[in-house]
Amino acid sequence: MTIARRHFQRVTAAEASASAEVGEPINANAYELMLARLYEDKRRLKELQSIERKIEIKRQIVADYAPWIDGVLEAGRGGQDAVLMTVMVWRIDAGDHLGALQIADYALRFGLVLPEQYQRDTATLVAEEISDQALAALSTGGSFDASVLDVTEQLTSSHDMPDEVRAKLQKALGLSIAALMKEGTPIADGRRWAEQSIEHLRRAMQLHDRAGVKRNIEQLERYLRNNPAPAPDANASSTDQATQRTAAETGAPGDASTDQPGAPAPATLES
Repeated sequence: MTIARRHFQRVTAAEASASAEVGEPINANAYELMLARLYEDKRRLKELQSIERKIEIKRQIVADYAPWIDGVLEAGRGGQDAVLMTVMVWRIDAGDHLGALQIADYALRFGLVLPEQYQRDTATLVAEEISDQALAALSTGGSFDASVLDVTEQLTSSHDMPDEVRAKLQKALGLSIAALMKEGTPIADGRRWAEQSIEHLRRAMQLHDRAGVKRNIEQLERYLRNNPAPAPDANASSTDQATQRTAAETGAPGDASTDQPGAPAPATLES
C-alpha cells in the first residue's frame, strides 16, 4: 500500500467514524468498503484448518487495516465498528498486544461490543485471551511482558467479568513478575518481585480457589525466608552501609534451600 493510499484511508476512516455517535452504526461508503474487505479476509481464514497458519495470515493482513484503525482512534466518537473490533481480536491472536490494547482502550471507553461470533463482552475477551497467551508462554519456560498484563488489568479493572477470568489475569501477572527472577538476581530485586508476585497470586486464589497457584506462593514465600533483606550495620557510616548493601545484594548465588542471601529464584510454575 502506497503512502498516499494509507493517508487516504486514514482520513476517510476519521471522517466516517466521526459521523456516528456513541453506539450508533457507522453509515458511510468508506466503512462499507472496509466491511467488504473484512468479509473476504474472514472467508479466507475460514477456509484454513491450521490454527498456526491462521495466525500467520492474521499477522499479514492486520497491517492492511492499520490506516482505518488509526483514523478511527484519532477522530472516532464511539460509533459501533465491526472492523475495528475484529481487528482488535486479530491483533491479540497475532501477538500484537499493545496494538490490540490501543483499540481496547477506545472500545471500553465508548462501550463498543464485539461481533456476535465472539460470544463475550469486550473486557472479558481482552483479559482472557491475553492471559491465556501469557500462561501458555510461561508454562513452557518462556516469558511474557508483564507490562502488557499490567495495562490489561488497568483497562479492565472497572468492568464486570467472571471471577475465573479475573483470577486468570492475576495469575498471569504474578507468574510473569516471578519469571523476572533469575539465577544471581540481586536480593533487593528478587524480594521486590517475589512480594509483588505473591500479591497477585493470592488475589487469584481469592477470586478462584482452583486457580492453581498455591505451590507458586509457597515457593516464593520460601525464597523470601531464605533471602532476608540485608540489615545495615547500625554503627557503620552511611557510605559503609551502602557498600555493605551492594556487596550483599550482588553476592554469589547459593542453594535455595539454605539461608544464603544469594539463593537462586524458585521455580514459579505449577508442574
